[in-house]
Amino acid sequence: MDPRTEIREFLMSRRARVEPEDVGLARGDDRRVPGLRRGEAAALAGVSVEYYARLERGGLGGASDAVLDGLAQALKMDDAEREHLFRLADRAGRNPAPRSTEKAIQPWRPTSSLQWMLESMESAVALIGNGRTDLLAWNPLGRALMDEMIVTSTTKPPNFARFIFLEPVARRFYTDWEATANINVAQLRTEAGRDPHNKQLHDLVGELSTRSDHFRMMWGKHDVWQHQSGLKRFHHHIVGDLALHFDGLDLVGRPGLQMTVMTAEPGSPDRENLQLLGAWSTTALRDDETSMSAQQTS
Repeated sequence: MDPRTEIREFLMSRRARVEPEDVGLARGDDRRVPGLRRGEAAALAGVSVEYYARLERGGLGGASDAVLDGLAQALKMDDAEREHLFRLADRAGRNPAPRSTEKAIQPWRPTSSLQWMLESMESAVALIGNGRTDLLAWNPLGRALMDEMIVTSTTKPPNFARFIFLEPVARRFYTDWEATANINVAQLRTEAGRDPHNKQLHDLVGELSTRSDHFRMMWGKHDVWQHQSGLKRFHHHIVGDLALHFDGLDLVGRPGLQMTVMTAEPGSPDRENLQLLGAWSTTALRDDETSMSAQQTS
């Protein structure tokens, strides 16, 4: 991903998103393109039109923090977008981000103590993933919730992006598929800014861009997103509808890895369905262990 192209497309997409009325400007009758004009964005950011044009062509390398903050404020960027802007500027500067050493290390696996902690969480879904949206570890309720993704996965580890865009069942599983898909792509775009030389991420984006028109269109929007907290809605094939509140927890010392914990409101139908999912998970696990034992003794 060429940094200058990435910067240009990101800034142009942010500028096109801000309407004049959003920043107290009159629309007028001669506006031919959506969003702000370059001159308007430059004035809001406190820079000259010529300098703004240079920035938008990819020349962020020499921009100060004050200029970047002005850009972020003028284009009404949220925290995730502002962080992405600063990462793009770092890549365009004299000290680009170091190349990923991921290929030289072994695939990540949870320590025994971390897996024990996951398994001790009996009334909440717990999943551990990375910036590529690979699913790396889970607790029993997490395994039960993501059952269809894990079962249908043709790769190890399973990957949320491949499931969302390539598996038809995902459109039933995610109650609001469109919003979920947009967030997933924004996560991948954020990771591309954090680790631009990650070959596995490049390969994933290339694969999905080739196989999914929806992904290719969403990738071109240049949205970014931070996985912090909110509400996720599912339609599980065993227990039906689930509305789960989630929080993203970064793993200290493991950049790019995050644990997502999902819980249901006490006393709600969602809590009852989550308990049913736990009971089904226990039964399914017992059946699997019985089957494996039978195969070993036959």
